[in-house]
Amino acid sequence: MNVSLARSSLLHEGRRYLAAVLAVSFAGLLLIVQMALLLGLFGSVSLIIEQSSAALWIGYRNTQSVDLGRDLPPGSDLQAWQHPAVTAVERLHLGFGDWRRDDGVAISATINAIDTRPGALAFAHLLTPQQRKLLEEPDAILIDRADQAKLGAQLGGLAEINGKRVRVAGLVDGIRAIGGVNVLASFNTARTIDPGFVTGDETTYYLVALKPGTNARLVAHELNDRHPYKRYSVWRAREFSVQSQLYWLFESGAGTGAGVATLLGLIVGIVITSQTLAASILASVKEFAALRALGVSQWALRKIVLEQAFWIGLIGLALTALLSAAAAWLGIVTSIAMKFPWWLLSGSAVVILAIALGSGWYALGALYKADPATLLR
Repeated sequence: MNVSLARSSLLHEGRRYLAAVLAVSFAGLLLIVQMALLLGLFGSVSLIIEQSSAALWIGYRNTQSVDLGRDLPPGSDLQAWQHPAVTAVERLHLGFGDWRRDDGVAISATINAIDTRPGALAFAHLLTPQQRKLLEEPDAILIDRADQAKLGAQLGGLAEINGKRVRVAGLVDGIRAIGGVNVLASFNTARTIDPGFVTGDETTYYLVALKPGTNARLVAHELNDRHPYKRYSVWRAREFSVQSQLYWLFESGAGTGAGVATLLGLIVGIVITSQTLAASILASVKEFAALRALGVSQWALRKIVLEQAFWIGLIGLALTALLSAAAAWLGIVTSIAMKFPWWLLSGSAVVILAIALGSGWYALGALYKADPATLLR
């Protein structure tokens, strides 16, 4: 009886609860999209790690984020080459420069000098063998498709980086940066456009591949520099990715500002949702008072109210799922970095349902305190 009464009330008084359902759905959308944007924004910092297939990364000692790497001392890769579990060691160099557009505007560019051989580790999840082959051509570079308009670049056209001529040999998806642009080049091309190359052997990171089934944590510990004056550090790929994102999230002004703005938005959304939902339930307070006057127990009323709140939250979550899918599609179309990990989606569902049930409890408090005789006038 209680179940059917709660559902029938929602069905026959749909307009009364529509505002609550919409409030729940948009609060869920706000929660998910803001967090997805935040994760996508700072996830782009470590995209070079996530797009590569290396199990371990060797970099300058105590590097806080992958984009803050410095050139390694010579011999930093010797232990890796000698370890029996290592199957490949690959160089990666990060350089910087100015991309000069035809109108004279300069745009900061990160020059990623990578191995162009088939099966190379750097950007293994992004580049095809054909795209790596393109980089072997003289002065050839690859840029993100989403940066093409910003750079004023044309496929096959010429451009200028640090006063040197380059040719846009291809476009890729998935290397868009937070501020400037990412440029992929071979070591031969990078040596001609990157002033950071002096001897030609400069290396920012060594990417290490391991045999299947190898304990990456153990190998990383064994490869760490034993020199009294530590020259380099070794990280597992996932560890280095998370470390880089946390650095920008908590230790940079940009991360703190974005986090505070997201938190304030969530608090406002939660408050508005809870108040709207509670008001929708309290709008039926006279009907509930009539049930009390007829002798319906408080326990039965509680079940009805909480079930109503639960169904409102559930319907709102269904709308949230549709709206979030639309937002994710829009992000893909517009090349906006957004991440929707499972823990974000499930956590948001729990939070929204908790808000709905909490609002139901709040409405119950007002109902219990009300005088049935007064409400029935």
